[in-house]
Amino acid sequence: MIRTRLVLIGSLALFGHAAASAASVAPRPIDATAEQRAFAAEVAKEGGPDEAAVLATLSGAKTQQSILDAIARPAEKTREWKDYRPIFVTDKRVVDGVAFYRANRELLERVGGEYGVPPEVIVAIIGVETSYGKITGKYRVLDALSTLAFNYPPRAKFFRGELKQLFLLGDQHLAYPIDELKGSYAGAMGWGQFMPTSIAQWAKDEDGDGSIDLWNSLPDITASVANYFAAHGWQKDQPVTVRAQPAGDAQALAPANSEPAYTLQQLEAWGYAPLERVEAETPSTLLKLEGERGPEFWLTFKNFYVITRYNRSPLYSMAVWQLAQEIAAGVAENPSS
Repeated sequence: MIRTRLVLIGSLALFGHAAASAASVAPRPIDATAEQRAFAAEVAKEGGPDEAAVLATLSGAKTQQSILDAIARPAEKTREWKDYRPIFVTDKRVVDGVAFYRANRELLERVGGEYGVPPEVIVAIIGVETSYGKITGKYRVLDALSTLAFNYPPRAKFFRGELKQLFLLGDQHLAYPIDELKGSYAGAMGWGQFMPTSIAQWAKDEDGDGSIDLWNSLPDITASVANYFAAHGWQKDQPVTVRAQPAGDAQALAPANSEPAYTLQQLEAWGYAPLERVEAETPSTLLKLEGERGPEFWLTFKNFYVITRYNRSPLYSMAVWQLAQEIAAGVAENPSS
């Protein structure tokens, strides 16, 4: 299959990945050799490179304080919706998204149809994550994951698992050798910012060349994002979220997360009337955001929850969805272009 190459269209982006909120954690004194040897043995036992090869690669990894500082200050933990939205849903990001869609319409609509995910949602994810591939991360993935695996106790287990998966993927399945991969401070890679376990489980070799290239192959990039959504339960042609008008005596609700826990009918009975028509039995939940003009109330559904599987922040999910809607509207203004 002929590989589709990418046209870089974008603007500066802030990474939207959620991370554990904690104070800056300085590298702790460790017996690196002992920890790394135990890690290398585990990788080898699970079918990865032998211990000597893993240790040789790890010997070139550099611990970076800037990575530890970055993971301690995720954007979603310090901003309200009124401040968060203007970062990601900008006129330029919309214009660039429309241009990206139009330039790659055939591929996007084919992939969207194959996986049952709207093309504009695929485009919006790429737009929010890396501004359409313009900024995919400056850190070596090996440095990022080893720094966090061996020097960040709050999430060491998680990042050690990601580092292990990186070795299990192996050079032959990736676009670049392990020690040359570049990504975010958390080790996320490519235009869609996939972690190693996400690559292993959901990334696709859509162009059929035998490797997964999330930097240079548009078929691989778009299909990987679409497959991630499909695998997490995206419901074709179903709602994502609608604005709600609360009654004066609406029951106070503070759901723990974005997973639908009530029927829409129940939420209406509690005083939250949708401003668009949705089936009464649709599973939903309530989201309250602090907007520019005061509190906003939204009814969110399974597809909104699926977006939070990409990033747990409801602010992120709302930004993706609103950007997607604006991109779709822009494309519809001149559908033949």
